[in-house]
Parts: sequence; C-alpha cells; structure tokens
Amino acid sequence: MKRCEWDERVRRKRTRLGLTELRVFASVRDRRKGFLIAGGVIFPCALGRSGVIVSKREGDGGTPRARLPLRRAFYRADRMPRPRTQLALRAITPRDAWCDDVTDRRYNRLIDRPPGQAEERLARADHLYDVIVELGWNDDPVIRGRGSAIFWHLPRAGFSPTAGCVAVERHVFQKLLPRLSRDCVMIVGRA
Repeated sequence: MKRCEWDERVRRKRTRLGLTELRVFASVRDRRKGFLIAGGVIFPCALGRSGVIVSKREGDGGTPRARLPLRRAFYRADRMPRPRTQLALRAITPRDAWCDDVTDRRYNRLIDRPPGQAEERLARADHLYDVIVELGWNDDPVIRGRGSAIFWHLPRAGFSPTAGCVAVERHVFQKLLPRLSRDCVMIVGRA
C-alpha cells in the first residue's frame, strides 16, 4: 500500500472516531464574546477580556489566535459524574493548581500545592472549573511570560469575559466531550 493511501485511511478512521476540529470566532459586536463551531453546530462562548489576540502575554486577558490541541480534560468528581470522552481524563483534587508564576521553573504546568498557596487553583469554590479541557498553548516548549493556563471551561453568568480562556455552557460539554477525537484541535480566530 502506498504511503498516501495509508495516510488517507488513517485520516478517515480518525474522522469516524469523532470531531477533529473545533473553531472559535469572536463576535463582531463584542470581541469578548464569540461562537464555537463543532461540526455544523454553533454555540455561544465567552472569550478573554481583550478578545482574540495575536501576541499573547501573561496577564493580558487575551485569547490567543492559534491552533490549540486539546491536551486533556479535568473534572470535579464531587460535583458531576465522570464525563465520557476519548481525551485523557483526570479528576481534580484539592491540591491541583496551574503555575502562572513566570519565575517558577514549573511555569504553565499542572502543579501540586497545598490549599491556599497556588496562583490558579483548579478546585474552585465557583463552578467555572467543574469541567475543563487543557488547551495546548505555550507548552511545547514553554516560554516564560508568553501566557499560561489557557483552558476551555464553564462560563460566568452572562458570558462575562475570561482571563484568556474559552468558556461554554455545561450542556455544550455534555454534547461535545463524547464526540471529540483524541487528536482534536481548537482553532481560534482563523478562517
């Protein structure tokens, strides 16, 4: 079998196994809100307070314009049942945090910290991180100051802006997580 035939068969098999691409666009009316397109279905989403930006920096509040692989999913086992998904899945523990300290060697990585000592605690009192998907931003390789903790998570009331993440309602996760392929990517702000 020729290499190109093999590649095409693998591509078709992956497509049958689930969605391989999600697209996110900012609204023309409010750059802090947008739309997530999955297959032929469109869902509203919240974006960073600075909208979609090209040159992402730590703390700028922008959602990076990029092709972001879906790395793994996290969920609160005390608040919801285990989601069905082909993505790597992990229950959030009280010690889980994401390092956004640019001086720390563990910058932009999941870390183990006692409660109260972390910059970005995953076990939050609100429901924003009841289910989250880690998006592959600034992680291969990590460049200090280029931005950390870009997640796909639940929104605040009224779809108020995020710190740079993409946020959708819980029912969207329930519909999409089981349909995502392991190699799914989120394409933000590109045609």
